[in-house]
Amino acid sequence: MFERSETALVERIEALELGKSAAAAEQAELTVELETLRRAREAAEGVPARRRCTGLGSEIALARHDSPNRGGRHLGFARALVHEMPHTLAALRAGALSEWRATLIVRESACLDVEDRRELDRRMCADPSSLEGKGDKRIAADAKAIAYELDPQAVVDRAVRAESERTVTVRPAPDNMTYVTALLPMPKGVGVYAALKREADLSVDGRGRGQVMADTLYERITGRPAEVPVPIAVDLVITDETLLGGDDVPARVPGYGPIPAAIACRLAGDAVVDERCTATLRRLYRHPASGALVAMESRARLFPKGLARLIGFRDDTCRTPYCDAPIRHTDHAQPHQSGGQTSELNGEGTCEACNYAKQAPGWRVTTARERDGTHTSELTTPTGATHRSAAPPLPGRMRPPASRIEIVYADHLAWCNAA
Repeated sequence: MFERSETALVERIEALELGKSAAAAEQAELTVELETLRRAREAAEGVPARRRCTGLGSEIALARHDSPNRGGRHLGFARALVHEMPHTLAALRAGALSEWRATLIVRESACLDVEDRRELDRRMCADPSSLEGKGDKRIAADAKAIAYELDPQAVVDRAVRAESERTVTVRPAPDNMTYVTALLPMPKGVGVYAALKREADLSVDGRGRGQVMADTLYERITGRPAEVPVPIAVDLVITDETLLGGDDVPARVPGYGPIPAAIACRLAGDAVVDERCTATLRRLYRHPASGALVAMESRARLFPKGLARLIGFRDDTCRTPYCDAPIRHTDHAQPHQSGGQTSELNGEGTCEACNYAKQAPGWRVTTARERDGTHTSELTTPTGATHRSAAPPLPGRMRPPASRIEIVYADHLAWCNAA
């Protein structure tokens, strides 16, 4: 067998990286070409101007196997490169820029008018050799400096507008942790960090600096000591064997993901013993062969509320392929106005962006239940491309082979729930 040298391997790695940049440049050009064709076709069909290309960003993201939430960024990036920043596009095609570094240049120039943006593009990228050796921070800093030189007021106005975008987000982190991120104006953000750091400097109880800062943040926001169990509603999906029988099958928190059995049991135990917390058990029914959710006990008097909760437990996160965003809407796969039933089979959990995107003309969603009980969804875009997703199984081990009685009973529960 021929063995390549280390030099050859490094050269191949670099060649592949250059190929990735060239592919990104071509994707941008094809994206703009697709938008041009779509806009012209819809204009010819009489679609109002404000509704043309609705959902196109999501369609492009799906074609790239990316979250539809990022589709708008892909589309905006392509427009800027092709229509306004030819030097940046050429540098990307030649491999002088990675896709991310080209994105940084586009982002820092977004506040400028077209002429100033073209001037920034010329200064930054007309000579590709000037980009050699520059990292992400240097690229962004250079673009920001040129933008401020060209139009200081536009940069200041952008900073003022950014204050209105302040927010707090949460996303999963490894090992049963979460990232809570606050986007704040710079003085306030620095002030928050300084206050937490000052508290850590005064602590002498054996905790590390980061631990003290994290505990202080929690205590000051919630008003509760960090060691007291959390008194908020957390939907913890756990098997009865794990909760009561000492099994080690991981549990799941919808929208977050799996958590170790020991930690799940501890959370449940803390909620039970803390008199300030209310722990409620709700039975979920798994298909014995696949683990798919087929029914749920509901204490709500209104069926739609219980149905929405069941669909949320079943789907875990947005059901659009490649989108892991939290569920915000419980949507009809076949629209209600087109005869779609308000049922578990025809229901899907989606994020806001995906729900609005597929309301555009040409989008279609069909759902089905496989023989093993798994709920599947097929999304068809206006170009006819199809993307498929399946609801994840509930926690618990599969039990092959299931008896005929078990399978018939599980199918009966699913039928009753859909009826």
